[in-house]
Amino acid sequence: MDHGININALTFEVTNRVRQYMKGLIEYGGSDLHIKANAQVRARINGEIVPVTKEKMSKEDALTLAKEMLRGRFKEFVEKKEIDFLYVYDEKIRFRGNMFFQMDGVSAVFRVIPVDIVTIDELELPSALHKFTDLSRGLVLVTGVTGSGKSTTLAALIDAINRKHRKHIITIEDPIEFVHKDRKCLINQRSIGQDSLSFANALRSALREDPDIILVGEMRDVETIDTALHAAETGHLVFSTLHTLDAKETINRIISIFPAEDQNRIRNTLASVLGGVISQRLVKTVDGKKTAAVEILFNTSYIQKLILEGRDLEIKEALDQGTQIYGTQSFDTALLKLYREGKITEDEALRNASSPNDLKLRIEGMQSEIDMGQSGGSATPHSDTNYEADIFGLKED
Repeated sequence: MDHGININALTFEVTNRVRQYMKGLIEYGGSDLHIKANAQVRARINGEIVPVTKEKMSKEDALTLAKEMLRGRFKEFVEKKEIDFLYVYDEKIRFRGNMFFQMDGVSAVFRVIPVDIVTIDELELPSALHKFTDLSRGLVLVTGVTGSGKSTTLAALIDAINRKHRKHIITIEDPIEFVHKDRKCLINQRSIGQDSLSFANALRSALREDPDIILVGEMRDVETIDTALHAAETGHLVFSTLHTLDAKETINRIISIFPAEDQNRIRNTLASVLGGVISQRLVKTVDGKKTAAVEILFNTSYIQKLILEGRDLEIKEALDQGTQIYGTQSFDTALLKLYREGKITEDEALRNASSPNDLKLRIEGMQSEIDMGQSGGSATPHSDTNYEADIFGLKED
C-alpha cells in the first residue's frame, strides 16, 4: 500500500486548530498536550490531566493531523506504528511530539520545549550542581520519572559549560530538544534516526570525533551503557539520563542490567568513573505549581567504597552526612528544605519522601525553630484554575 502524502492536498486545518490548543497550553503554563482519536483534547497542567475542549477529536482528524505534521515521515509512522519528532511552534517555543496508533486510531502527545535554555539558577536548582560543570571526566547521570525535568536540567548543565569552558561537546538525542549555540564550546548535536542509527552507534563514533564532553539523551540498553562507561573511563565527561528514582536505584540499575558474570567488572568500573547522580522529583507547591526536589550524589571516596562493597542501602545516610562538606543531599533533606522555606506543605513532603516516618520525625524536631505564621508550612495547596472543558476558552470549528 502506498502511504505517500500529497502535500498539495492538505489544508492544515487540523494543525491550525491544534496550534490554538498549544497556545492555550503555553498561556496556562502546562507541560503536555494530549490528542486522541474519538476523545476530548486534554492537557497536563500542574501535574494533572484535564480536558480543554467539549468536543472530541474525530478519528479522521487525528489521522489528518499525522499527515499534516509528519508529511514525508508519514510512511515511516505507518510502518513503525509510533514516531518521535519536533514541531516548531514559533521562534521561542518548540514541541517534542510523539505519535502512535492505539485501538481507536491515532494519538499524539506534545511536550513544551522552550527555545531559550533556562539556567541552573533560574530553575532554582541547588547551587551544588555547578560543580558538575567543572568536571573534566566521569559519568554524570540525571534521573527521574518521565516528566520530572531531566532534559531541562541536562540542557542547563551543558549551557553552563558552554558559557565558561572551551570544549568540544557532542550530544546524541532522540530527538534533539534544546538547540545549543556555539559560545565558548563547539557543539555538534546528532539526532537518532536522522544523523545516526542508534545511541550505541553514535556513541562509538563520538569517541573518534575528538570530544571532551558527550551527552547521551538516554541509556536504553546494555551496549549503550557499556560504551558510556568506556567513554568515561578513557577520559571523557559523559552526561546521560535514566528512568530511576534515586541514586541508590540508579547504581543498582546500571549493575543489574548486565549478565551476572559481568556485574563485578561493571561495579568496579562504575565506582571508578561515576562523577555523580542528580535525581529529581517534581512536587506540588503551596500555590498549586511545581518545583523540583533534588537528590545530589557526588562520588566521594566514601561513596566509592560503598559502591565497591555493594553497601547501596547506606548511600542515603552518606548523602546527608556529606551535605556540609560536599553539597550532597538525600531526597528527604531536599523535601525538608522546601518545607522549611514554606514552598510545600508537610503532607506534600511526606507524600514524596523516601522514608516518610523519618522525615516526619525531622519535621517535628524543627517545629520549635519555625515561625509557622511566616513559613507558610501549614498552607494548603491551591489553584485558581477551573479545570472544566474549554479551559482555554477555545471553540471547535
